Amino acid sequence: MAPGNASLVTEFILVGLTDLPDLQLPLFCLFLLMYVVTVLGNLCLVTLIGLNSHLHTPMYFFLFNLSFIDFCYSSVFTPKMLIHFTSKKNIISYRGCMTQLYFFCFFVISECYVLTSMAYDRYVAICNPLLYNVAMSPNVCSLLMLGSYLMAFSGAMAHTGCMLRLTFCDANTINHYLCDILPLLQLSCTSTYVNELVVFIVVGVNIIVPTVTIFVSYGFILSSILRISSTEGRSKAFSTCSSHIIAVSLFFGSGAFMYLKPSSARSMDEGKISSVFYTNVVPLMNPFIYSLRNKDIKLALRKIQSRRVF
Repeated sequence: MAPGNASLVTEFILVGLTDLPDLQLPLFCLFLLMYVVTVLGNLCLVTLIGLNSHLHTPMYFFLFNLSFIDFCYSSVFTPKMLIHFTSKKNIISYRGCMTQLYFFCFFVISECYVLTSMAYDRYVAICNPLLYNVAMSPNVCSLLMLGSYLMAFSGAMAHTGCMLRLTFCDANTINHYLCDILPLLQLSCTSTYVNELVVFIVVGVNIIVPTVTIFVSYGFILSSILRISSTEGRSKAFSTCSSHIIAVSLFFGSGAFMYLKPSSARSMDEGKISSVFYTNVVPLMNPFIYSLRNKDIKLALRKIQSRRVF
């Protein structure tokens, strides 16, 4: 019996994405490549922003945190996911599963609020440019990030704490590639009513509040952009927001599809595919989304390259 809980299960078996033998090697190569690119891309952004003083602005402060979060939370489950592709059974201990669940929830919720803070930053920059230095001062940015991590801590504690109170008897096969909330609830041999209520409230708050904030911010942004007379000015304003809109759509869209619907065997299989977007694709894409069309990032790269030359 695992210490500190009433569970009879001491380990879980992760089913993974698929049990088809012919797909194991191709999927291993694909996800290994994705993980390497994710780690390198996000660490490069963290390093670039940290080393270049001209990137020490609110927008890049949030991007620094976003890249750090993406690096961390993709590392919470991807190594275990890769092991599954190369072994017959992917076993994770009870404590390991609860630890993975906690950090997964923590970093996912953190990303929700960092993306929200970035939307607020764009709102202030476009709608109130004269007040930008005051409204987005270092203290305000630090408080926004502190609030993001506190919301993530409380949400992760709520989910993990409720999961620890459940009893897992004989069933220990998780229909997922990570220890996620809904697949674990299906294995419990005690009532999951409280857990489902917590999921509905916590997930609802952490999707609805950021989503409404982002929509309201972009409503004001769109209104301000439409009042700009020059086409060049409008285009420049839109370009500063396009990267963030793409990242938000990918992350919140796949997250909402996974959690805000009834759970069933079929929907759980669909959910595994959907979760690939916010667990693997989003952390992979964010460095490209925020750097390919970003002149500041390109300038920082050129500066580092010129230092190596000389």
